[in-house]
Amino acid sequence: MTLRPADSSALLVDGKLVPGSGGTFEVFNPATEELIGRAAEGTTADMDAAIAAARRAFDETEWARDHGFRARCLRQLCDALQSHIEELREITVAEVGAPVMLTNGPQLEGPIEDLRYWADLIETYSWEQDLGHASPMGIPTHRRLLKEAVGVVGAITPWNFPHQINFAKLGPALAAGNTIVLKPAPDTPWCAALVAKVIAEETEIPAGVVNVVTSTDHSLGAQLCSDPRVDLVSFTGSTATGRTVMATAAQTLKKVFLELGGKSAFIVLDDADIKGACSVAAFSVCVHAGQGCALSTRLLVPRARYEDALAAASAAMAGIRAGDPSARGTVCGPVISARQRARVESYLALAVEEGGTIVTGGGRPDDHQSGFFVEPTLIAGLDNSSRVAQEEIFGPVLVIIPYDNDDDAIRIANDSPYGLSGSVWGADPDRVAHVVAGVRTGTLSVNGGVWYSADAPFGGYKQSGIGREMGLAGFEEYLETKLVASPS
Repeated sequence: MTLRPADSSALLVDGKLVPGSGGTFEVFNPATEELIGRAAEGTTADMDAAIAAARRAFDETEWARDHGFRARCLRQLCDALQSHIEELREITVAEVGAPVMLTNGPQLEGPIEDLRYWADLIETYSWEQDLGHASPMGIPTHRRLLKEAVGVVGAITPWNFPHQINFAKLGPALAAGNTIVLKPAPDTPWCAALVAKVIAEETEIPAGVVNVVTSTDHSLGAQLCSDPRVDLVSFTGSTATGRTVMATAAQTLKKVFLELGGKSAFIVLDDADIKGACSVAAFSVCVHAGQGCALSTRLLVPRARYEDALAAASAAMAGIRAGDPSARGTVCGPVISARQRARVESYLALAVEEGGTIVTGGGRPDDHQSGFFVEPTLIAGLDNSSRVAQEEIFGPVLVIIPYDNDDDAIRIANDSPYGLSGSVWGADPDRVAHVVAGVRTGTLSVNGGVWYSADAPFGGYKQSGIGREMGLAGFEEYLETKLVASPS
């Protein structure tokens, strides 16, 4: 299959769809390894032009101050994208390898619909607060607090959930009044390119407000981080790259938002339904082939129930097959690339070297001779100090670890450089509350509760990042605070 989305080989710079100065680069389907088309290869010159356009649009137009116009534009964008939903769905399955079932939610339709949340927030947000009168140093003064856009936002996004992460930056940044330069991952350029085309041709969003530069050149991300015309960098990706982003942005002391890695714990208390909870843990780590930073990849179970938990997780995982993402029943598709598959497989080999046992999976599925597939894999026999329990693998891999009591479970959960997400399953509300209070992480699901929503902030503790995305907290990441004092 060869997809040919219109203008897939175009950048969006200053309101125009233009070719990349570097020509084009190839786009592959991770489920088939087939070449499916090409995308525009942006260069440092293209990025410079995009930043200049964003700067002009912020400094010289009323975009940042016309709240009603921004709300209208975001609703226009939502409606226009909805009219392209099937084309977007086809692209998302083909270039991301995302199971088609996920495009009904966080892989596509959910993030697009969330644009309405940001439009509504513009109209309900308190852009000005009256602090009243005071007499500092004996001078009668009236004080007002104003909320204003930061300025030009540089957004750098990964390939695993491209629409979710692109719109989690575009939505609040634009709602707050900023202009933006988006550099999407080179593995998934078309998801951003079609959005760029819709913005240019089907909305009133002014020229320069949104710019999209696709490229395989990772130095363009560094260019966004170092350019003094960029006021804020919003980055989602690995913790290692996040450190580099932070260090580079520090040269101009720009604001930085970082949503980074995770090694989240799924804690099953001894009064929980062991079979049910462990089955959920096994299923969730296989969703989108485990390529989600917030997935819980460490299964912590009571030592006294370890064998029951192991059997339940193993049976559930063995029942999930890596398969064609375009098939309606597929949960676990391919990983994104040969390089990522090799990375996952290196961790499976490491697990055995460290003394662990591959209980289920551990190889490539026999019924897929092509495509970057990895079998859903359960690893046992290792403690929390092992590398496979400490490092983010980004594949359908679950490590099961026993604990001795509730406080021991908390200790193990917190024995990680990360603190992004997690789950707690138990029957006693007081015990569950104790564990929730003790685990240092940005989001926690209790007995299957869903934390993902446009109005709910998402982000992590420790090396999982800085700041929050989504919700009011995520919106305010893109705002500055101005105090205005006048005589009274």
